[in-house]
Amino acid sequence: MQVTDLNGCPIEVTDLEKAIKLTRQYKEYRHKDKSYIEFDKRQKAYWTDMYEKLTALKKHLNDTSKI
Repeated sequence: MQVTDLNGCPIEVTDLEKAIKLTRQYKEYRHKDKSYIEFDKRQKAYWTDMYEKLTALKKHLNDTSKI
C-alpha cells in the first residue's frame, strides 16, 4: 500500500497496524526545549496528517472487506 505524505512524497506501507501505532505516538512528541516550538508544530502537522490518512485507509479497507 502507498500513502502520500504532507510533502507529496509516496510512502510505502507494509504493516498498516504498526504504521498507525507509530504515527499515533509520533504526533504527540515534543521537545522540552521551547526553542524547538516551530519545529514541533511542523512535525505535529506532518504526523497528524499521516495518522489521519492511515486510519482512513484502514477504515476503507475494513469497509470494502465487508462487502
